[in-house]
Amino acid sequence: MKGSIPIMDFSTIVPFGGQDLLRRGFTSVKSELLPSHPLELSEKNFQLNQDKTNFATLRNIQGLHAPLKLQMEFKAVKQVQRLPFLHSSNIALDTLRGNDESIGFEDILNDPSQSEAMGEPHMMVEYKLGLL
Repeated sequence: MKGSIPIMDFSTIVPFGGQDLLRRGFTSVKSELLPSHPLELSEKNFQLNQDKTNFATLRNIQGLHAPLKLQMEFKAVKQVQRLPFLHSSNIALDTLRGNDESIGFEDILNDPSQSEAMGEPHMMVEYKLGLL
């Protein structure tokens, strides 16, 4: 605005070159870290990269309809789950991807993201349905 007095932003100026913890919070070291190994990002996105490669190959061989049909089947199979308090093995998704005949880390030691959750079944179902 014309004729107004410019006001400096003092929220970023902190004595001794630190951060304003009250306004910005603590910094997360994990978000600032780079991958510890060059293959870490590749392994993290392995399944996604493999699906993209399979879809591209399928499109080149059979045409556009084949990967679209397979993606629809993936989406339909991912929606089918057990109740929230029961572990779901997603065997149909493994069968579509061809992982049903291979033994991996998660088959023996279980996937840490799918650990057992104890709780009241009725509350968990109501929470999943958005009733709570």
